[in-house]
Amino acid sequence: MTFQEYTDYFQQITSKSINEQLPPYTKEAYLEYTRHNWEQMNRWFNETNELSAPLRKALENITSPQQWILITEPWCGDAAHNVPFIEMATRINSLISLSYELRDTEPYRINQYLTNGGKSIPKLIIKNSNGIDLAQWGPRPADCQKIYSDLANEKASFDKIKSSILNWYDANKGQDIQKELAQLLSTIVE
Repeated sequence: MTFQEYTDYFQQITSKSINEQLPPYTKEAYLEYTRHNWEQMNRWFNETNELSAPLRKALENITSPQQWILITEPWCGDAAHNVPFIEMATRINSLISLSYELRDTEPYRINQYLTNGGKSIPKLIIKNSNGIDLAQWGPRPADCQKIYSDLANEKASFDKIKSSILNWYDANKGQDIQKELAQLLSTIVE
């Protein structure tokens, strides 16, 4: 799906009552996460005036067509903070095409791109024009992943993990995802 189709789907979920939803949005918690994520995602689009110079340069250096596939879901908090930067990045170079896939519906591509055996999202897959994998990224920037892993190992509550990660994203302001995408793109050799 396109970004427009993804956001239409996202917005459709946020505008319906719980009685009008399909799973998993029939659970109040999922619906609330999704509504919060809609606000967060749009906040990054509104607050980000320009991507970092290193990321812009890495994107401008792409000279062959690339197909980027972003596996995500509206309920995913990490996606709310990372999808905007990935979407904005693809707008820099017309040789990049980006499509969105939902993790929990066909074609279930996530099964080919597990993170430590799990279906963690968002997951970005970068392919060349022949469909060969060039790189992948996800589900969150490395420093944020460390916070998540440390708290999970401590068996911290879901609320503590969620709060710590949200605080990290707010303080980081998309700097790390931009840095990691620039580094990832610099490793691609075609």
